[in-house]
Amino acid sequence: MVFGRFLSACCILFLTCAATAQTALDPELRELLRKAASETDSFEDRFDAEVWLFDMSARLADRISDPQERILILKTVHYEATRAEVPPELVLAVIDIESNFDRYAVSHADARGLMQVMPFWLKDIGLPGDNLFHIQTNLRLGCTILGYYMKMENSNLHRTLGRYNGSLGSRRYSDKVLEVLRNKWYRL
Repeated sequence: MVFGRFLSACCILFLTCAATAQTALDPELRELLRKAASETDSFEDRFDAEVWLFDMSARLADRISDPQERILILKTVHYEATRAEVPPELVLAVIDIESNFDRYAVSHADARGLMQVMPFWLKDIGLPGDNLFHIQTNLRLGCTILGYYMKMENSNLHRTLGRYNGSLGSRRYSDKVLEVLRNKWYRL
């Protein structure tokens, strides 16, 4: 346990140095990360929250420049993914492919928001007035749907992602998501 904490501390030190070398971590972002990490609703402890949020925030900085929005999305992804028993990094990979982290994205099929949730779901669950561009609403529904398909498919990610995207039987979409998961979002 002590050795694990030591390795995690080394990881934070490495990430801090790497982030500082790439772009100076401004005081506002540092404070946002500290505050976000102290609210550990879906994390095992504050330390895990700090490591995950710092790491993922650095990876997401090129897509979302506003640090407050970035932290809000990351905390909500972690909370909703954990609630739905889905790896948060998989959700980040789905968002990466589905909307490129554009919370106002609308597909040609009218899917909306970060996880590209279809509006018919709101009518089906009796909440037609809810807004799929609202981060928490979109992530709550998207993660719930993804978690349901994951259980249905016994954690077979190709089939899970195929169901989520409506492309079951084709691996094109799932291969794209899994490649992004491996190359960008998977924790080292």
